[in-house]
Amino acid sequence: MSPVDPADLTARLIRCPSVTPEEGGALTLLEEVLTDAGFACTRVDRGGTANLFARWGDRGAARNFGFNGHTDVVPVGDRAEWTADPFGAEERDGHLWGRGAVDMKSGVAAFAAAACDFVRDTPPDGAVILAITGDEEGDATDGTTALLDWMAAQGERMDACLVGEPTCPETFGEMMKIGRRGSLNAHVTVTGVQGHSAYPHRARNPLPAMARLMDRLASETLDEGTDHFDPSTLAVVTIDTGNPATNVIPRQTRATINIRFNDRHTGASLTDWLREECDRVAGEFDVTVDLAVKVSGEAFLTPPGPLSDLVAAAVEAETGLRPVLSTSGGTSDARFVRVHCPVVEFGLVGRGMHGVDEKVEIAQIHALKAVYARVLRSFFA
Repeated sequence: MSPVDPADLTARLIRCPSVTPEEGGALTLLEEVLTDAGFACTRVDRGGTANLFARWGDRGAARNFGFNGHTDVVPVGDRAEWTADPFGAEERDGHLWGRGAVDMKSGVAAFAAAACDFVRDTPPDGAVILAITGDEEGDATDGTTALLDWMAAQGERMDACLVGEPTCPETFGEMMKIGRRGSLNAHVTVTGVQGHSAYPHRARNPLPAMARLMDRLASETLDEGTDHFDPSTLAVVTIDTGNPATNVIPRQTRATINIRFNDRHTGASLTDWLREECDRVAGEFDVTVDLAVKVSGEAFLTPPGPLSDLVAAAVEAETGLRPVLSTSGGTSDARFVRVHCPVVEFGLVGRGMHGVDEKVEIAQIHALKAVYARVLRSFFA
């Protein structure tokens, strides 16, 4: 079997229209490639979501290294704004163009190619595992979580995992992730009594109550940051009343806030604080304030140590850069993997992901494969 070309595999994956929740042929393609390389592949589909588990080596081996990633992509938006076919994988100016080129079909192709070549050329004393989902860009309820649930039921395990998400802001090799902030969305509904704006004493206007509440929340300093995390942030992202009349005091108004929080907080502690503030305003303005909270993920940290040292050394050996250990950015499926085993993230430069004319530098895909290959060699050395 000849070496797997990660750029060619990236192009073939881009041509699979795998917009969440559609599989689009991406996991089918990977299953074929990995099976040819000797991996035992299992589809772990759940709730209409397609997932793929692949293992080379014996179950229960003494050492097990895993990769995690996703093949689903966000919608392309207005196709008329693209200068290339979003699913064409056009090669131009040293780049591959298309949806998922950066986030993250190139990352999946790089670790799949590295794993295939590694087990062929230097079969390890242990197991190499690939856990690939089609539900990272969606609700993420039946993606990596389904794979981890299935692994637990089957007695499969990873001793360490590397997630191939884009992690570098500007230069390949400059940053890796050892944790992520938590994310919380809170939906607030304030209900008063509708009335005529000329007789405000006969109504209970929910808008001043909402304005007071949002001002208090947005003005709060949640913390000053921690050793590995920036300060937590709270953003008011919408306030909606939908009242077209100037002579009517509305009955109800709604708002949504997003909190990105570090390890000083939990989703539960922040929910308790939000509820206290809502109750306080409800009493001050004699209105009803309802709160609905969804925690997308808790803050987590893989403390600097053997895994981050191993990956950082591989990055430095291939790029000449020692990556900064960061917890910045949004959420990723590492938030699920971290309950299973130590996990870090390293991948390409993330510029252009989710945007129009998404593209990836072909040379970077080959460089990423080299990093992943070195990680495997070092782990099993």
